[in-house]
Amino acid sequence: METETTRKGFFQKFLDIIERVGNRLPHPVTLFALLAVLVIVLSAVISAFGVKVEHPGEPGTMIEVTNLMNGEGINYILSNMTANFIGFAPLGVVLLTMLGIGVAEGSGLISAVLRGFVMAVPKRLITLGLVFAGVMSSVASDAGYVVLPPLGAVIFAALGRHPLAGLAAAFAGVSGGFSANLLLSGTDAMLGELTITAAAIIDPTYADGMNIAMNYYFIIISVFVLTLVGAWVTEKIVEPRLGEYTGEYREKMEALTSTEKKGLLWAFVSVIVSSILVAMLVAFPWSPMRGEDPMPVIQSPFMKSLVPIIAIMFFIPGLVYGKVTKSIKGDKDVAAMMSGTMAAMGMFIVLSFTASQFVAFFSESNMGLVLGVYGAEFLESINLTGIPLVLLFILIAAFINLFIGSASAKWAMMAPVFVPIMMRLGYSPELTQMAYRVADSATNIISPLMTYFAIIIAFAQKYDKKMGIGTLISVMFPYSMFFLLVWSITLIVWMTLGVDLGPGSPILYQP
Repeated sequence: METETTRKGFFQKFLDIIERVGNRLPHPVTLFALLAVLVIVLSAVISAFGVKVEHPGEPGTMIEVTNLMNGEGINYILSNMTANFIGFAPLGVVLLTMLGIGVAEGSGLISAVLRGFVMAVPKRLITLGLVFAGVMSSVASDAGYVVLPPLGAVIFAALGRHPLAGLAAAFAGVSGGFSANLLLSGTDAMLGELTITAAAIIDPTYADGMNIAMNYYFIIISVFVLTLVGAWVTEKIVEPRLGEYTGEYREKMEALTSTEKKGLLWAFVSVIVSSILVAMLVAFPWSPMRGEDPMPVIQSPFMKSLVPIIAIMFFIPGLVYGKVTKSIKGDKDVAAMMSGTMAAMGMFIVLSFTASQFVAFFSESNMGLVLGVYGAEFLESINLTGIPLVLLFILIAAFINLFIGSASAKWAMMAPVFVPIMMRLGYSPELTQMAYRVADSATNIISPLMTYFAIIIAFAQKYDKKMGIGTLISVMFPYSMFFLLVWSITLIVWMTLGVDLGPGSPILYQP
């Protein structure tokens, strides 16, 4: 057993406290169920007091908390329970992606690729590469949550390092860096449209001149900032704290056989051919999944179809590799690999049921909107300006993010409130959106209510069966803290320099 030979510093003691407290929380399934019940009860209490706010996007329209404990509320709960579960966004994303990954993993392709990767890449660059891949994965929407953390764990295990450190590094890149990329993604389109709509509340003319690439320059720089920070936190804080891995899971580092190399070659050829065919769906003016100008790729049916495309892009090379190496002899083997993957996802499916009810109940109650309005009124009342105002908004958004997992849901709630306020104080909608993205991404990795938090716990329990909410939060907290700190400083420096955040996207708002 590992013994502690050095006195722990304050920060390590703080992380230990987070771990102990968090692990005393109920099982995530129970926690989400309790939160759903709490929302129902609070909706009745707050509704009884007649709390009302004016809808920020519809002047003169009053919004009140919906009572979920009366007859109408109970009818909503029972009649929509199935729809809430089936419509829970991460459920379909995870299960569909895992079907393709199951074939790639079951055939031996993923293991062979990882062994080749580990043997070819300098060890000092693996952490940087893993975090960078995580940050860049946001171009594929939410699929990075499912693909990279388990791969990161396996890579670190193959190197003799703690697999949870690899999982944490990948998760930090995927979730903490979700709003950074070298390419525009669906996130830019989704958040940008909400921001433009919110800006039109104050100035329709200004909103007409906005574009969804409004944060593009800043998110490019953010990729390199977060990659360096994430790698440093992994190697200097997280990995030393985890110590030597003493679990049962081990990844063998055997050299690739000639058959495996042949399988990898043909799998690579299949990836190239598949990539060309996929590109033809969107690359040309006649492509069937191409969107309309001015951004025919970003705002297109193709971007909305990335999850099944990614599943196919795992399935095809996995199938080819399996046929070449004889690990797949027929369709029964493929079906067995897929069903085996689904069997391993049982806990996530149960978690999705309770989590989906909580998210749906909270939205239906209107408590999020009421909370946002009261928060905005407070922000306006203290009359802050400049950097302190932006920092306070980041902290408020980060706090709200701990309780509402969906980035689009939060921004749909917050944009009509905060964008007009910041515009009245002289700051552009583009800046407000970027400040929100910094707060949202940096604290995603420590929010148990983030929709993919449950599956990360499921992945981690492969290496530590005692892994709980508190342990995972304590592992991820250093990433969240340093991402939020360094990213906020980067935004402040950007503001001070007065550089546009994206094409035609200034820092200040000028009517």
